[in-house]
Amino acid sequence: MAPGKLPVDTSFLDGGGELGALMRAHDWTRTPLGPPDGWPRSLKTAVRILLTSRQPFWLGWGPQLTYLYNDAYRSIIGGKHPTALGQPFSEVWSEIWDVVGPMADTVMTHDEGTYVESQLLIMERHGYQEETYYTFSYSPVPNDEGGPGGLICANTDDTQRVIGERQFALLSELASKTGSARRWQEACELALDAFGTNPLDLPFALIFIAEGDGDPPVAAAASPGTESLRDPALWPWADVMGTGTVRLCDLTSGFDALPCGGWHRPPCRAAVYPIAASGAESRAGVLVVGLSPVRQFDDRYRDFLDLIAQQVSAGIANAEAFEQEKRRAEALMELDRAKTTFFSNVSHEFRTPLTLMLGPIDDILAKPDSGVLPENRAMLTVVHRNGQRLLKLVNTLLDFARIEAGRTQASYEPTDIARLTADLASNFRSACDRAGIRLNVESETLSEPAYLDREMWEKIILNLLSNAFKFTFQGEIRVRTYDTGHRFEVEIADTGTGIPPAALPNMFERFYRVEGAHGRSHEGSGIGLALVHELVKLHGGVISVTSVLGAGTTFTVSIPKGHDHLPADRIQAQRNPPSSGFRADAYVSEALSWLPEAEATVSADQPRKAHRVLLADDNADLREYARRLLADEYEVEAVTDGEAALQAARAHRPDIIVSDVMMPRLDGFGLIREVRADPALRGIPVVLLSARAGEEAR
Repeated sequence: MAPGKLPVDTSFLDGGGELGALMRAHDWTRTPLGPPDGWPRSLKTAVRILLTSRQPFWLGWGPQLTYLYNDAYRSIIGGKHPTALGQPFSEVWSEIWDVVGPMADTVMTHDEGTYVESQLLIMERHGYQEETYYTFSYSPVPNDEGGPGGLICANTDDTQRVIGERQFALLSELASKTGSARRWQEACELALDAFGTNPLDLPFALIFIAEGDGDPPVAAAASPGTESLRDPALWPWADVMGTGTVRLCDLTSGFDALPCGGWHRPPCRAAVYPIAASGAESRAGVLVVGLSPVRQFDDRYRDFLDLIAQQVSAGIANAEAFEQEKRRAEALMELDRAKTTFFSNVSHEFRTPLTLMLGPIDDILAKPDSGVLPENRAMLTVVHRNGQRLLKLVNTLLDFARIEAGRTQASYEPTDIARLTADLASNFRSACDRAGIRLNVESETLSEPAYLDREMWEKIILNLLSNAFKFTFQGEIRVRTYDTGHRFEVEIADTGTGIPPAALPNMFERFYRVEGAHGRSHEGSGIGLALVHELVKLHGGVISVTSVLGAGTTFTVSIPKGHDHLPADRIQAQRNPPSSGFRADAYVSEALSWLPEAEATVSADQPRKAHRVLLADDNADLREYARRLLADEYEVEAVTDGEAALQAARAHRPDIIVSDVMMPRLDGFGLIREVRADPALRGIPVVLLSARAGEEAR
């Protein structure tokens, strides 16, 4: 038989795809195995199993472990195919022999199998070193005599899974770390910390950030050992930032002592990625990353680094957004502090002249009737009532300013909360009687006193009662104090107009007012309930509100028992309480001013005036004052709101309507719309009066 020709009995090599054909054509006489017809039966059986399996297998036989493999194994052996066929194992995988050689020796010497999972192997399958991971086992194959004839290896390629899990872990770590950054510099530093968890994919990294448009970037963060790389002139930053595209840089010349990361040798190339600015005020720059020396810069590697660069950009943008928001918040806080200081100073400035005005008026009104002319007494009473109202508003603003500035000096003392609350509520009894509504005060006998700042508690109860009176036209106001076991609670409930559900969450916000609310007056500062909320908090308590539109509202104040929740240095012994008459009088006096009074009319025996004026204003004092001014020359009909004005105009057409803007039920603008829509009233001139200031109000 001519050399290189197969003997007839080679049926065990039948089939097997490309490798079967190569084995049948191979000159085995040039190998330690010799002609296939002389191979041991055990080798023939192993080769037959090898060729018919779809699992990647290779087989080594004899002392040199002469190499045989199947079609499924070609993707693993790569560029070594087909020359590896028939070569000694140690020559086929010389670059990883330090890892696999001892494992093969264990099989051949001790007749024991080996198994490893996700083993790192730096292979040279295509002419360059390549990072791979395999799960494989070496199993002994006995010869015909029962001794160690060779080994067979089953393989699973884990490379993409291991690298993918590693990269996903880094992306998660990067998002977690940079998400907590509060400054853009911190975002860069935290990004580099995250990169340090994966030195295999990112042997080194640098982040360069430009402070302004056109400025060269500066190194904001860098991996250890990159001191010689921190000059931006080493990298094509202008090109990358200008075009927004990635650039690769050769590191094989001009760079010394490069960091190796997790490998035995430094990178040969680096990739420069753009860091895009996310807004007009955000910063742009570049990310420089050393590329793994044992991986090709393929699509998967590129996509991974794209995500890295995007996450760094997002981290910097988020940190900058936080910085900007913080600056805005600080500016608002500074503005708020300035406003609080202004309110406090202005309130003080208002209190002094108000006190000096109210004091002498008090003295004049205290004189016997003979000492003051009746017409002057009526006018002084109006001045006194509105001075008290203004002083109440000033005091409320001052209280709020003190609370916001943290300058409130509370003084808590043991108090019979039920009795104090009932006494305060009783001040409103006459007003309720005049308004035709019931005032019910209920209280339990309490087992212990509550620790209250009496002055603050008076403001809480008087504000809530005033609010209930303002929006209750029929039915009752109920005040109930009771003990829940661990807390004292006070309910102030009314059968008034109620609050829309959408407005309930905002009731304790400063300056919030319910649009279109139907009350006895449209006047108010919008800080009464906000002040109550703050005063309740100073007692360690909470206030809540429930309401049904058209059926009534209930405010519930709840404070803890005892005084452990209060500052120890603010607890005082029980003392004789000061009279709350003055404070209550200010609230009651204002409430009484909301009630309609008998309007002055022209008597039958007076000469009829040439022109008739219809006057609408919800403030009784201002309504009476304007009526007196006009009454000398005009017939005046004065009403309390726009709805009443519309009815009066239809009943007796006036020559002119003079109306306030802000009124309950129907305001001044609504009155104008109704008048202009009525053909019988359309031509009546209307003059609007308002305390609103500014060009937009006019």
